[in-house]
Amino acid sequence: MKLVSASASPFVRKVRVLLHETGQTQDVELLNVKTSPVATAPDVRQANPLGKIPALIREDGRALFDSRVICRYLDARAGGGLYPETRLWDVLTLEAIADGIMDAAVLMTYEARLRPPERQDNDWIAAQWTKITHALDTFEADWTAELNGPRDMGHFALGCALGYLDFRHEARGWRTGHPALADWFVTLSAYESMQSTAPTD
Repeated sequence: MKLVSASASPFVRKVRVLLHETGQTQDVELLNVKTSPVATAPDVRQANPLGKIPALIREDGRALFDSRVICRYLDARAGGGLYPETRLWDVLTLEAIADGIMDAAVLMTYEARLRPPERQDNDWIAAQWTKITHALDTFEADWTAELNGPRDMGHFALGCALGYLDFRHEARGWRTGHPALADWFVTLSAYESMQSTAPTD
């Protein structure tokens, strides 16, 4: 199988973490591409008509996307147990919130990188950051027990989201007001799967 990917993408990182956690890294070749919403790489467009990464090209040539679909497929393939049936809806909700943080953070990055300064919308950027801080507040207030429970894909998705905030938006200081979440992230970041997939430009 082949994973159409980019090293800086938190969504790609999420899939790579799952590959490490389920012992499938040797089964998937990484096809690293340079792509953006305004200059979509041909390999990306061919794998995903929406022009987004990641996309997993299976042995039969058919592709799976987006990251949540890919992660469910790979976990099922390996019997990895990162989507336990007894907690499935909580896991999926946690993953969805984490993906929402990634979405907002990536949009902020695109606004800064793809638009000239005079065309950047500061109110729109602030609105994206508000989504992120509301999500972090929710984790801090309501998800402590779940985050300190057995590791699942929701945990790793959140770890990838927080890692991306450090990577692209460190100056905004997401840890302020979220001490429990910050401490939890230190523990998760020590996992080999997280260390070996740290984002790079």
